[in-house]
Amino acid sequence: MPTVNYVNRARELFAQYGPAEAIVAHDRRLTYHDLETSVRTMAAALHEHGIRSGMGVAVLAFNPPEAVFLQLGLHLLGCRSVWIAPNAPGRFQVEYLRMAEVDAFIYDARSLADLGQELAQTAPHLAVFSLGPGGAGPDLAAAPTAASLPIDPATVTHEPESVFQTGGTTGRPKLVHHGHAFFDALHTFAEFYRDTDGREIRHLAVSGFWHASSQTAGLITLFTGGTLFLQEGLVMEDFFATIERERITSTLVSPPILYLLMDNPLLEKTDVSSLNILSVGGAAAAPTRMAQALERFGPGVRPSYGMSEATFITAYNDFRHDPEHPERLGSCGLAYGDTIIEIRDDAGSVLGPGEIGEVWVSTALKMSGYWGDPDLTRETLVDGWLKSGDVGYLDADGYLYLVDRSKDMIVTGYSSTNVYSRPVEDALCSHPDVRAAAVIGVPDERTGEAVHAYVVAAPGSDPSTTELRSHVVAELNELWAPREIEFVDDLPLTEMGKVDKKALRARYLAARTPS
Repeated sequence: MPTVNYVNRARELFAQYGPAEAIVAHDRRLTYHDLETSVRTMAAALHEHGIRSGMGVAVLAFNPPEAVFLQLGLHLLGCRSVWIAPNAPGRFQVEYLRMAEVDAFIYDARSLADLGQELAQTAPHLAVFSLGPGGAGPDLAAAPTAASLPIDPATVTHEPESVFQTGGTTGRPKLVHHGHAFFDALHTFAEFYRDTDGREIRHLAVSGFWHASSQTAGLITLFTGGTLFLQEGLVMEDFFATIERERITSTLVSPPILYLLMDNPLLEKTDVSSLNILSVGGAAAAPTRMAQALERFGPGVRPSYGMSEATFITAYNDFRHDPEHPERLGSCGLAYGDTIIEIRDDAGSVLGPGEIGEVWVSTALKMSGYWGDPDLTRETLVDGWLKSGDVGYLDADGYLYLVDRSKDMIVTGYSSTNVYSRPVEDALCSHPDVRAAAVIGVPDERTGEAVHAYVVAAPGSDPSTTELRSHVVAELNELWAPREIEFVDDLPLTEMGKVDKKALRARYLAARTPS
């Protein structure tokens, strides 16, 4: 157990920030005094109901302030919080809850009553609590204010931990485990931000606090004395109105969400000049669309790269259209903070600039492992390095470029050539009549796999398959051009706003399976 629990460091900061605004959610506006009181009260309520150091507690909630209170309160007690993705398939949630080996289950009865009750019924041995009235078990959100902590923090012997649900490319739930070192490192990253930037953070969070990357952004905001604005999902009118009204300085969106924002007419009517940092992460973005983002949002656009297993890997802090390096519109930037990046081949040998291989990462923000899966942990964490599963390359100046997920790579042609989806998607998106594109590999009797594209056309346009194939051939070559192109109204997204390629593969197979 560390000498100083990171939550106690946070509580000292909260006391310093005092009357400054900490969290805004709908009509609730909480100061740092309110935040410290709420964390203390949540810890007391959990302790009163039998939650003790070393226990695992599953949490099902979207983005209420209580999610923050729970995380810090559970960690203050030395517990393991287990965050369930509300939008994951039901069978994955049930399996995840079983695999996580928890002692209690908490759900938000105000927004997830039915799902919370269903999950509780699958695990009748668990103690169940709710946030809000009408749920099963005590309502932790209604606990009376606690004047003091129920325990002496110095007596907590168990390290605070968290487990986050992620499906990766396999679909099977993986339990990403972060220990105290991860959360303590967030303090260091907050200090790094204060030393290198220092501007007040007013961060708008539309992705749930149940995701590791969202917690990273949210906690860094609070550790620097900024204001965290919580919204439960992306509602365009609320998103744009909040940016203008609250002078939001920071937000994080995935590339597909960025495209929706750029194509929404509300953008032209909204003052977004306060945005210092519009982070674009979760997947690689098309260079053409990133150039458009610079035009529409200005210099605050910041490509970044992270994942549940290592939440902050790169950032492109001075993103612009550099005539000497036009290719960098497709980069996700330089290693951030203490991060070290290497590109390695299948044998683990380090590759040189421009050579494509798997991205290996060393950072204080990497996971401890996969909970309950030592074999997968050994495969992924090697000699202190995290094997990301992403395929990419570094240029001579250290800028990182992602080209695919290793398991999404398409092996096609009579010479079994490796084709990566990212360059094909970028080529399609560079056509003026294309707004978004996703590429998958599909079975082919002659070549093993073939390139198949789903395309969202620009409003009012009607590009042909032949035209787009020719465009890709000109940009790349015949081998990389999609064999087929399907036009769709939109692309399916995961709960984190990434293109859901598993859903596209299922759609492809369903359309070709006799009923």
